[in-house]
Amino acid sequence: MASYDVIVIGSGPGGYVSAIRCAQLGLKTACVEGRETLGGTCLNVGCIPSKALLHASHMLHEAEHNFAAMGLKGKSPSVDWKQMLTYKEETIGQNTKGVEFLFKKNKIDWLKGWGSIPEAGKVKVGDEVHEAKNIIIATGSEASSLPGVEIDEKIVVTSTGALELPKVPKKMVVIGAGVIGLELGSVYSRLGAEVTVVEYLDVVTPGMDGEVQKTFQRLLKKQGLEFIMGAAVQSVETMKTKAKVNYKLRKDDSDHTIDADVVLVATGRKPYTDGLGLEALGVELSERGQVKVGKDWQTNVKGIYAIGDCIDGPMLAHKAEDEGMAAAEQVAGKHGHVNYGVIPGVIYTHPEVANVGATEEQLKEAGTPYKVGKFSFMGNGRARANFAAEGFVKIIAHKETDRILGAHIVGPAAGDLIHEICVGMEFGASAEDIALTCHAHPTYSEAVREAALACGDGAIHA
Repeated sequence: MASYDVIVIGSGPGGYVSAIRCAQLGLKTACVEGRETLGGTCLNVGCIPSKALLHASHMLHEAEHNFAAMGLKGKSPSVDWKQMLTYKEETIGQNTKGVEFLFKKNKIDWLKGWGSIPEAGKVKVGDEVHEAKNIIIATGSEASSLPGVEIDEKIVVTSTGALELPKVPKKMVVIGAGVIGLELGSVYSRLGAEVTVVEYLDVVTPGMDGEVQKTFQRLLKKQGLEFIMGAAVQSVETMKTKAKVNYKLRKDDSDHTIDADVVLVATGRKPYTDGLGLEALGVELSERGQVKVGKDWQTNVKGIYAIGDCIDGPMLAHKAEDEGMAAAEQVAGKHGHVNYGVIPGVIYTHPEVANVGATEEQLKEAGTPYKVGKFSFMGNGRARANFAAEGFVKIIAHKETDRILGAHIVGPAAGDLIHEICVGMEFGASAEDIALTCHAHPTYSEAVREAALACGDGAIHA
């Protein structure tokens, strides 16, 4: 039986980052992982492989739609789906091997197998029981489905199955207009599939800024995605090679059916804590199955911590990473910190969509006085040159103090541009602080400065 200062259960972005930080702080650390490779959902069947396919399919879109206009003449490339999947697998391999290298470098033991906690201070992996002064649960989440919808990962798939389809389907129905559904829907749309998104609500990307939702949906429709909004899926019937999606329209309760070769169920994710033995331990869980933690990420059982998708909050890899580092600091007797008000969200379609902080809708509800500065990428020289002039930057600042309260971007490199605002918000910056900062020309980032100027006397190029 090995003895450790910390055992982290799960090697996703939260778990492996937490393990590395624990090791950096001088703690003897082990990490439990049952997969053949480290990196969790994100590196193996989530963020990384989906970004590879998004990149490849965007390159195809550029070749088909923009190359000729730039004087790049020739036959459009054909899709070798098998090679595209190989590229995706190689990308996964490089990243997971990178984490394995970091474990060796930081002298972290990888306990291979699935973990459970028979009692506080002990972690069972296979037949072996290891002692740990502290345990950090970082077991992440799994795809959730709907009643009447049975997943087979062949015709009715989650994001996992959608990343390894044997061929590009002619017709795909995506259930759910959230981040995962729209990213993967746009991949297959670019590759030639007819993609229809069926969403229960009347807006895409629930919880995002209203103006962003409308603009984003319009741009995706322009790219060829179809939307059926306000539709409650009742069931999915599968045949040998096809499926029928049965749904009711909420506005008039009418019944409808749509055919598909593949149905992607993208209705969100739920915490994955099966087999840990938390209930027997007396660890408190919420009604939604999330592990309850205090401000120090410790559960009600002393010495057992939890982070990432299996606790409350947005299910984002970078949120899990921050919590992983913070929990490690707590275990080492220091003070961990996560600023939950500055956690960006990104959708990696084209254009990208990114947000941080409050939406207008939230501020109205709270009665907070605010002002908005907005700038269209149509006024940005670099964006126009790169066929990327759709979308806008919107900065929301306090009406009286000018302090930045949030930002919402639809446009090129939105996922990178948002971090200028994140850093600004972390330092309590005003919109004027951004507006007075010299931005290189010509860059997409000038659109952020122009939006900040629009919070004051007005943008220059609008």
